[in-house]
Amino acid sequence: MRIIILRLGHRIQRDQRITTHVALTARALGAEGMLLDSDDKGIAKSLEEASETWGGSFYVRNITSWRSEIRKWKAEGGKVLHLTMYGLNLPDVIHEIDAENLMVVVGAEKVPRELYGLADWNVAVGNQPHSEVGALAITLDRLAATSGRDALKTQFTGKLEIVPRRAGKEVKGR
Repeated sequence: MRIIILRLGHRIQRDQRITTHVALTARALGAEGMLLDSDDKGIAKSLEEASETWGGSFYVRNITSWRSEIRKWKAEGGKVLHLTMYGLNLPDVIHEIDAENLMVVVGAEKVPRELYGLADWNVAVGNQPHSEVGALAITLDRLAATSGRDALKTQFTGKLEIVPRRAGKEVKGR
């Protein structure tokens, strides 16, 4: 399964940290990249540095029209999963999500109503207020599990590697 993230509503002054965390989570759990509905060059630079240091090939591409990106994705046979507190609960629909190419939409501020109609699935991770980073992590992990892989065991080859330890910290260079 090929997965990309579409980050909507990113406000440069307010959302840099959380959008960076959305991208880092997506990268760590198997997404190939993120389309950012903003002209924030800092996010792309941060993720480039993370991929250079820790491995992987995650990209961030600034876009100007999320509607065009969704329409293009769907025209090429892709499906769209919108993460929202108001959707169907993830465990109830995870078995339906069988797309080869999946765009996961993660909003920042209030998303336009139109998005609910464009999405193939409007999915909630619980129906309570929560973090979009947490929702994305759970969703990507569940998607990986239903396709028979463990997202937490993805191997990256970068300049640095964290060595698992029961206590203490160890990072080694390659």
